[in-house]
Amino acid sequence: MEQLLSHFLGKGIPANELSQITASFKFKKIPKGDFFAEEGKTSKYLAFITKGLFQYFYLKDGKELTTYITGENSFLLSLNSFYKQQPGKENIRALADAELWQIHYSDLQKLKAESEAFKIFYISALENLVMGMDETRANLMILTAEERYALLLKEEPKLLQQIPLQYLASILGVTPRHLSRIRNNIS
Repeated sequence: MEQLLSHFLGKGIPANELSQITASFKFKKIPKGDFFAEEGKTSKYLAFITKGLFQYFYLKDGKELTTYITGENSFLLSLNSFYKQQPGKENIRALADAELWQIHYSDLQKLKAESEAFKIFYISALENLVMGMDETRANLMILTAEERYALLLKEEPKLLQQIPLQYLASILGVTPRHLSRIRNNIS
């Protein structure tokens, strides 16, 4: 709870509202290999990761296509499924034993309606998420795999060390063999 609480501190949320907000989140453990969200199912939760690593991926022709990996002190959700409350197309799986604080969709809607400060925080968090997605999309179109790897190395060195190579290769859109060459050239 400490990590979640510290995430909200200093974000303009009055102290008297913090307990209501954090009380809306429930603790959950997810063992390595279990899913937070699955293709074909509706995602009911948004979560804050306090421990662990998660892989976002799609299945195409029986092959996993990893799009994103996230870890501690990050929010976790299947974006389209959660906001549309419809079955999703992506999978989110724990790559390590994980611990989360999660909030149900209906509780999140209630918090947004009852707390103007939380609503402002929430909008800001969404804006940051959208900007990050836009930057990732642009990088996929503009940068080479080598440049994307170098950028990850600069911006997410700790996370990069935790990502299994086959998933990192998938994120970069290259084969594991090509990734090895990239790593040798950059190191």
